[in-house]
Amino acid sequence: MDTYNTDFWRILDDLVRQSEIVIDRPKGTAHPKFPDFIYKVDYGYLANTSSMDGAGIDVWVGTKESKSIEAIMCIVDIMKKDSEIKILIGCTEEEKEIIYKTHNETQYMKGILIKR
Repeated sequence: MDTYNTDFWRILDDLVRQSEIVIDRPKGTAHPKFPDFIYKVDYGYLANTSSMDGAGIDVWVGTKESKSIEAIMCIVDIMKKDSEIKILIGCTEEEKEIIYKTHNETQYMKGILIKR
């Protein structure tokens, strides 16, 4: 199983390296549909990729100088009736905790954090 785990992270590294990161919801801005929700970490997507919702693969980009992938969030959203992963890039431990809490603060969405 360790080989599969290593391959998963390697492929994810390749995908991120080959993709443009677009931050369309910078830290401090409000969610377009939920104005009371303010992003505490930069949020965006990988250009020219697709996820379960048909949009680009979601990314959280932290403040660490090294922009390595250290974790993913696997989420289930009962309102949208979907699930997807969100890639955490260059996030500090504090930022990982913020992201984890963000995806678990309502009754409609729950997530697990998988660290590398």
